[in-house]
Parts: sequence; C-alpha cells; structure tokens
Amino acid sequence: MSSSLFHFNSGIQQAAQQAVDQCAQTFQQIDQITEYNQQKMLKAFADVGVSESHFVGSTGYGYGDRGRDALDQVFANAFGAQDALVRHNFVSGTHALTVALFGILRPGDVMLSVTGTPYDTLQGVIGLSGNHSGSLKEFGIEYRQVDLKKDGSLDYEEMKREIHSGIKMVYIQRSRGYTLRPSLFVEEIGKIVELAKSLAPESIIMVDNCYGEFVQTQEPLSFGADLIAGSLIKNPGGGIAPTGGYIAGRKDLVEQCSYRLTTPGTGKEIGATLGQNRELFMGAFHAPHVTGEALKTAAFASALFERLGYEVTPRYCDPRADIIQVIKLCNEKSLIAFCQGIQKGAPVDSFVVPEPWDMPGYDSQVIMAAGAFTLGGSIELSADAPLREPYAAWMQGSLNFHSGKLGVMLAAQSMLEQGALILS
Repeated sequence: MSSSLFHFNSGIQQAAQQAVDQCAQTFQQIDQITEYNQQKMLKAFADVGVSESHFVGSTGYGYGDRGRDALDQVFANAFGAQDALVRHNFVSGTHALTVALFGILRPGDVMLSVTGTPYDTLQGVIGLSGNHSGSLKEFGIEYRQVDLKKDGSLDYEEMKREIHSGIKMVYIQRSRGYTLRPSLFVEEIGKIVELAKSLAPESIIMVDNCYGEFVQTQEPLSFGADLIAGSLIKNPGGGIAPTGGYIAGRKDLVEQCSYRLTTPGTGKEIGATLGQNRELFMGAFHAPHVTGEALKTAAFASALFERLGYEVTPRYCDPRADIIQVIKLCNEKSLIAFCQGIQKGAPVDSFVVPEPWDMPGYDSQVIMAAGAFTLGGSIELSADAPLREPYAAWMQGSLNFHSGKLGVMLAAQSMLEQGALILS
C-alpha cells in the first residue's frame, strides 16, 4: 500500500515485505534502546531545568548566555560527562575532533591511534597526507598507530607493546569510516581503556564518537574514556540542528578544548549563539528517537540487500555500534546506480542525479547521495562511497523509518532499471 505511489517492481516489493518481517525482533530491540535513551534525554532536560528563556540568542561576545550553558549541561548529563562544549560554530565533526586534539596535545607529545588509520578527513589534520600547513605534525606532535588485524578486529597484543608512559593520548575511532572493519561497541572501548590505563595511567583516552551516539544505552565516557567528540549534523542533532559539533568528558579537558576554540582564559565564557539555541535543544531532544529510526532503516536495508544476493555488514540481526550500513555492490556501475536511487528517495533534491567527483579531503573520487534538509546531514538518509575496491556503499540515517524504507527500495529499483540488479 505505502509503496504503490512509487511503482516498484513486484519482485522488489515482495523482497521488501519479507525483509520487514525478518526485522521484527531487531526492530523490537532497537525500540527498547530508543526508549531508554529518550528517557535519559528527557531527564537531562528536566534536571537542567530547560525553559523558554534558554532559547534566547546572544550577540557580540555572548557573555552570560544562559542557553549556551544549559545546552552544555544537557549534553554532559545525557553523555555521562563532567562537562561539555556544544557549539553551532563547530563546522564539522572533523573540526570538533581537531579542536580537541589541539586543545589537549602539546609539542613533543605522542598520539597513538589503536584503531588503525583514522578517517580520511582527519589524516590532513594529523599530517599523514596533504602536507597542509598547521597539522599536528608541523607542531611537533608525534603520531603512531596500532593497525587492526586482517579481519578488522582490534590487536590487543600490539596495544600492549605500544602503550606505555610516554603516550599522551590513546585515540579510538568508534565508527568504521570507509573501511569494512567492525564498528566498536562501548564495551570494547571499555576494554581498551582498561588496558591503556593499566599501562599508562596518565594517558588521555579520546574517542571519535561520530555515528555512535544513542545507538547503545551508554556512551564511551561511562566505560572510562576521558573525552568524546562528534558532529551535530549526525546523531546528536536529531536532524534539526543546522550545523555544529560537541566535545564532552572530563571537566579539565573540556576547558582546555574551549581555550583552543576561543582563547586561553575566556574559553566557554564567550561565544554568541545568534539564535541557534532553540534548534540545538530541539535536535538534542529528538536525537534518541531519530537515531532509532536510522537504525531501523539500516537493518531493513541489510535484510533487503542480503535477500537480493549482496554481502552486507552488519547483518540485519546483528547488534549495532553505529548507524552505518555497508552494502558490497561489487562494481562501479552498481554503486553509482544504488546512490542515484537513494537520492530519488530524498525529500530535498530528489531530481538530482549524483555523479562521482573529486571531493576535498579524499584520495579518490567519491559519490554521495544526500538530499537533506541540512547540507551533508548524515543523520538524514544518505549514502556515499569512494570509487575504489570493494565498491561498497556506506549508507546511514533517515529521519523516519517509513521514508527510509522507500529510499532503500528506490535504490534497488534504480539498480534494476540500470541493469545492475537481476531478480531471480
């Protein structure tokens, strides 16, 4: 009934209904997590005493902005942090991570990534690629890494050899990025923290939390991480925040990061909110529910494309550590057709036909389907991928499951129409 307006092939309609039926237990588990996280967020709002007065914007220096301070506390409470720095003027998740890295690390310090090479856009920040002015490398901060095992799992034995008292920061990327390795559950992050603190008690454990917020009932800070950071146009912005990012964790570390964002001595005390508070509060409140809808969409996509004969990770029935769904599409033609179909299921710019392009910060052409109310908002239904082996699509988001389901079906329909999918 819901798909009749889009004229799907009957085989795709049948496979989609079978995929929904398969996901019944998975959806129930997601709903349980969502309900707990929504309670947690409501309690954070109530405990902070959020009121209409907190939505008033400030200008100039932003001294005494009550809304800004209350929003920080809401995020701190929801994430189990001592303090948080939530700002609309973080331009991306990479920017929030960069502020945290430069806020904490000093010349001569050693940063150790224990989850392999970080996400593409952070490599220029570290100094691994691009030779950009102002990288950590240029400031004399040494970078080391522990590679993942061949199967993508964590290499604890190598961590034991690499972590010692000379390591200032142990860096963890929770999500898989453009790789096929498993994303990390908070329990796994807790194991890394326990190991790192036993070998280097003074080390700072920082987690790139992008795509992982509200996917489980707890966040990395509850398992001993010192600092987390992420983007508000992903999970914690609820599809309402128009821009921004956050840093949360130990109070002293958040203060150091605030000095990097503004100036030493002023830190969190300044920064005009320019009327953005209401949307950031609303986005945070909706974030647990919207994340749950994105998880349902991902599980459905996994079930559908597995039924259509493709390898997927995670599978529809697997526990999830982030909102990302990977579908191995085997070749360039199928990948492009998939992304073009996802674009047709967007509420904004559905008529646009995505094509691969040379996107800044990436080492190969990238195709992106993202017809979103917020440009680049990956909590909204989107799919993107570099045009390189294994020609997999990284799909994520959806403000609600019902439209997300249609978008995924349109991706299959697009592949069928372009001869990239053959129904048995």
